[in-house]
Amino acid sequence: MPNFTKLYHLPVNAEQIGKYCILPGDPARCELIAQYLDDAQFIGQNREFVIYTGYLSGEKVSVVSTGIGAPSAAICMEELVKIDAHTFIRLGTCGGIDLAVKAGDLIIAQAAVRQDGTSNEYAPIPYPACADFDVTLALKESAEKLAVPYHIGVVQAKDSFYGQHEPENMPTATHLLYQWEAYKRLGVLASEMEASALFIVAAARKVRCGAIFTALWNQEREKAGLDQSQVFDLDPLIRTTIDAIKTLIAQDKAKSSF
Repeated sequence: MPNFTKLYHLPVNAEQIGKYCILPGDPARCELIAQYLDDAQFIGQNREFVIYTGYLSGEKVSVVSTGIGAPSAAICMEELVKIDAHTFIRLGTCGGIDLAVKAGDLIIAQAAVRQDGTSNEYAPIPYPACADFDVTLALKESAEKLAVPYHIGVVQAKDSFYGQHEPENMPTATHLLYQWEAYKRLGVLASEMEASALFIVAAARKVRCGAIFTALWNQEREKAGLDQSQVFDLDPLIRTTIDAIKTLIAQDKAKSSF
């Protein structure tokens, strides 16, 4: 690979990025999330990557969109690590799987099913995609403090949106439906598209990563005839993430003082 003098994809340098990064998928959500930071500034945009940087508890914090799916999410984290970011929270939306998950609930991912291709370039299949414990605990404590309904557990991270929502139209329908039924029986909470790759890249690069989602709906509750709605309010999700980062900053400062 050529020896680039700047990052190949992210239009940013180390002075413009915080050590703590929030990673939404949707570029349009970056400006919304940045409003929860102090003195947030737009830094730049290239392809699916939109970047804002502000402050929390006096520490620089950045919001960087990853786009849809594992490949661009992995690129985003790789390049942020190259300029010394060390703590990441994937913030996004998901669809519920477990019947206990209602629209509007928060899902904190303890681990992710590796139904992506990108993570295979980093780790053999038996290696688990797990969130960082401290980040996960901070998210849990923040959800409880803010009295937001939440679940903690495993999420599915897949590469094909329509493989989930229209599996019967796929040549691999039998396999996809078999996997989905297995995930239901195993208590997988929800489905999204980036967590497994981010957890594996974080493990490979020795940085921290957690993930939290708002459940927009739950197709399994709908199939079961249970109360079902669609919720698109991201405020509880963002506030929980912001509070968790403040907790992590405080913990890091306390550790550095010893």
